Amino acid sequence: MELEILYRDDELIAINKPAGMLVHRSWLDKHETVFAMQTLRDQIGQHVFPIHRLDRPTSGVLLFALNSDMARTMSQLFEQHQIQKSYLAVVRGYLEGEGRIDYPLKVQLDKIADKFSQEKEAQDAITDYKGLATVEMPYPAGKFQTARYSLVQLFPQTGRKHQLRRHMKHLFHPIIGDTNYGDLHQNRALIANTGCDRLFLHSNCLQFIHPKHLQKIEINAPLDQQWFSLFEQFGWNFK
Repeated sequence: MELEILYRDDELIAINKPAGMLVHRSWLDKHETVFAMQTLRDQIGQHVFPIHRLDRPTSGVLLFALNSDMARTMSQLFEQHQIQKSYLAVVRGYLEGEGRIDYPLKVQLDKIADKFSQEKEAQDAITDYKGLATVEMPYPAGKFQTARYSLVQLFPQTGRKHQLRRHMKHLFHPIIGDTNYGDLHQNRALIANTGCDRLFLHSNCLQFIHPKHLQKIEINAPLDQQWFSLFEQFGWNFK
């Protein structure tokens, strides 16, 4: 498959990562054969260096460096929160207005990779949110006779593992399609009634000052067909 390239210069390249694609090889997913990093390398005919990651079911802007020096520099910018990130999510229930989730998250240890690691204290984790649209659909979801959804924009101010998914669960507005932290009944109801079966979390925008030429860079990632299908069924006109 050919990846959609959103931005490219001599130092950096960004793609629109499809939902379901791993960023790079992992011994935890030994059976997978398709990875964004290797696919992009083969597509452009040169090595790319990972700077950050997106969870496998999350789509959207994924940035790589074209040399190791720039990878180091950009990784530091991410660690220093010099990169502004924005995500779109569809969540359960009505979430309106604007707010901040300031809720520390425990470090999630992997059962195999971190077998002998000590449990660490919870780390600061902050996410800002903004409600964009709501809808009530006339089909049952779990114990409710109708299903309510909100479209929200999420702005992570820290970068903890599964931060957005865990923060939305904490608010009792889990992201639709989330099989780890979500609402199983809501997920099943959505698939049965709309045919949409992905995690509705999309990295729609990255903004940063380019370390070399000091210009402001804004990279936007279009939504995929499942998002447009859901918007049409919900009557949402978000662009």
